[in-house]
Amino acid sequence: MLLPLGSADEIGPSVTNRHVVLEKFRKVTADRGFREIATPVVEYASTFIHPSVGMMLQDMMKWFNAQGEIEVLRPDWTTAIARALGGRPISHQKWAYQGPIYDLRKPGLERHQAGIEIIDLPELLGEVECLLTAVAFLKNLKIGPVIIELAHAAIFDQFVQPLGLEEETKEKLRKAMHDKRKDEVASLVTKYGDAVAVNAFMDLIDAYGTSTILEVYQEKWCGQPERLSVLNHLRKLVAVLQDCGVDDVLIDLGSVKKMPYYSGTLFRGFIKANGNVCFSGGRYDPLYDYFGKKTTAVGLAFDVDVLADELRPEPKRERICLVATEDTLAQAEKLRQQFPNAIVDIRFSADGTYDRVVYVEKDPQNEKAVDAHGSLYSPE
Repeated sequence: MLLPLGSADEIGPSVTNRHVVLEKFRKVTADRGFREIATPVVEYASTFIHPSVGMMLQDMMKWFNAQGEIEVLRPDWTTAIARALGGRPISHQKWAYQGPIYDLRKPGLERHQAGIEIIDLPELLGEVECLLTAVAFLKNLKIGPVIIELAHAAIFDQFVQPLGLEEETKEKLRKAMHDKRKDEVASLVTKYGDAVAVNAFMDLIDAYGTSTILEVYQEKWCGQPERLSVLNHLRKLVAVLQDCGVDDVLIDLGSVKKMPYYSGTLFRGFIKANGNVCFSGGRYDPLYDYFGKKTTAVGLAFDVDVLADELRPEPKRERICLVATEDTLAQAEKLRQQFPNAIVDIRFSADGTYDRVVYVEKDPQNEKAVDAHGSLYSPE
């Protein structure tokens, strides 16, 4: 076995497409005022396993260093950037990154991401900028249509708080809600609440649909200011998206946070044709508290591998072989300029894989190039 389990070489279109995605990401984010940031691929495990972050050591690529401390390959960009920005004075608010993360739970170990992090902006402004940057980027890639799903981490917390659950039970309930397992949700809630609580959770699981569902729950949750505040925030966010021409928006009030540090609005982007998740993110203000900075924070990450798979093939370019000799290499290099839209190779002989073959000959009186059909080219 030449490679560790889960590692793989990549050849051809998958590599090319990924570079196309990353180049377009850099262009779109730079045009919108984002600055680039990069963190080391090797970090201390303690950065990620603190309760404020909530990642599990067994899911990371890890080892002991010479001092006996556990080091890991970067498992999460958001936490790494919070560590980098939290410990220093920062005047800029919008940051963009790209690079791999390593997760033992996922096939392939290495996943390629590109993402944005926005700190110290008002909540609505930061979330709108996140989502509209995503829309602009996906439009630039010509990928779509994409459905944006909005949720809010606080709703689950508001429902769970009266039950007085221990953390272990709360985590079980969260996972059951995430997977929409109604029987398990009902069983867990029944142990700590009454029939009213069970019915409320069952209803919450089904609280999914277009933005009109916000009006439905505005009536259902009348008299509950905390929940109404969440609905009002989501309504403002939807209104801005719709005013910007983004109409494919769904609401999932029963959605739960994937990472413990999420504290507010959650969002995901689905490719409509196949349901693949191409981006996800949300608000995580408390994460920066752990790193010593009191601020607002929101961001999202794109799955570069998913986006690369969705790219449409570019129009086929003509492949030309310039057949030169040792004496005509310079002339052949100059001749490349006459084929700006083609893929051009210089060889000493040609095979049958090219669309056109051009022979570069040297004449004492006149330097010239002759293609396989006898046409003449004169390099400048």
